[in-house]
Amino acid sequence: MINVLLPTDFSENAMNAIKYALEFFKYENTNFYFMHAYQAEVYNHKDLLSRTDFDAIVEDVKQQSDANLVSLLNTVKEISPNPRFKYHTISAYNSLLDEADLIVDGKNIDLIVMGTKGKNDASNLTFGSNTLQVLKYVQCPVLAIPNDYKYVQPKHAVFPTNYLIPYKRRELKLLCNLFSPYRTKIDMLYVSKSEKLSFRQEDNKAFIQEIVCKNEINFYTTESKKIDDAINIYIKNNSVDFLIMVNTRHSYLENILFESTIDKVSIKMSIPLLAMQNLRRV
Repeated sequence: MINVLLPTDFSENAMNAIKYALEFFKYENTNFYFMHAYQAEVYNHKDLLSRTDFDAIVEDVKQQSDANLVSLLNTVKEISPNPRFKYHTISAYNSLLDEADLIVDGKNIDLIVMGTKGKNDASNLTFGSNTLQVLKYVQCPVLAIPNDYKYVQPKHAVFPTNYLIPYKRRELKLLCNLFSPYRTKIDMLYVSKSEKLSFRQEDNKAFIQEIVCKNEINFYTTESKKIDDAINIYIKNNSVDFLIMVNTRHSYLENILFESTIDKVSIKMSIPLLAMQNLRRV
């Protein structure tokens, strides 16, 4: 049984990510947890003028959250009456990050699926503020779906890597389990001026090849001064429909996320991104 967490702000972007997840996992026995964390809505409420209003506003926002989750669940059951699926709803007075952490640990979540942006994020951003924070700090793989992206079976994925990270077996097994039903071809992309690898890199490359065994896997090297440019060009030139990256120290994804401000994330997100986590942050 796969456990999937679906945070929602009840926007069209969130619903688009939910529809993608329902299609993506249609062949798998899956627990879906639809979660809405509404603490920010309380503090930003237009009627919160004094401390005496606080409890009443919390209750009002809670009731609206509960009602929206019921409506969402009814819609989901109409869209996907799949006997392999079990649905659960969570309405929480909490921040998105803290509630996601609690659910990931408490429900043994395998994957978080969410839109790249929420309803209040500017259209020129690659990632919205909530998605970027989840990608950075929640210790769980994240599948981020671009706004308006319509589901297609993933046939060709690119996995940029420098082979410096000793990947965890669990993360690579998840990768294998997600893509093996679709026979997805996975291209490992090494951005470097030289194809020569160190002993460490060779061992990490061999481990990837061993674990991701159910899929066709190819290894490519490309030369570029900028990693993000190399990834964008490879996606465009090779009809890639899925991007896989690992978030850990000294990884390509860390460089892109942690060295960029929210409005300067340089990967052009026109396809789904699977961000695997390899290290707990402190």
